[in-house]
Amino acid sequence: MTSRNEIPQALPDEHADLWLTSAELASWMSVVRLITRLPWAIDAQLRRDAELSMVEYMTLAMLSEAPERTLRMSTLAEHTSTSLSRLSHMVKRLESRGYVRREPDPSDGRFTNAVLMPAGMRTLEAAAPAHVAHVRRLVVDNLSGERLRRLGQDAERILQRIDSPAR
Repeated sequence: MTSRNEIPQALPDEHADLWLTSAELASWMSVVRLITRLPWAIDAQLRRDAELSMVEYMTLAMLSEAPERTLRMSTLAEHTSTSLSRLSHMVKRLESRGYVRREPDPSDGRFTNAVLMPAGMRTLEAAAPAHVAHVRRLVVDNLSGERLRRLGQDAERILQRIDSPAR
């Protein structure tokens, strides 16, 4: 990526306002490193301590908080930011370990629900303390309450832009 101070000579000057300033570029590169390294760090801890990937942990956690510990697969895919196909393969692995089961949605048989099983709940409960401690060490304890609140708000603002149709 190039900053305004380093505009490629091959581009016409009318594109100069598209480039990031040095300060914007530095901030953007910090964000890129964060969104690349934080999921890896969390995933590594979960795999090491609980033999779960981050997406598997998120899936179990979301099911644990859902009514009757049940969610439609399409809802889980949306909340885990993964494709329905990828989620289906991952849930199949969780199912083979006895952590979840899939069943037709009783209100609409065209949909499939994922249901958290007792073994999945026990696994989640065993994994949660180390996971939360890791998240606290990496993120929460490094930010004051106000900065953490602002980070959450800024993340939500960016997510809304990502999720809204292009204008």
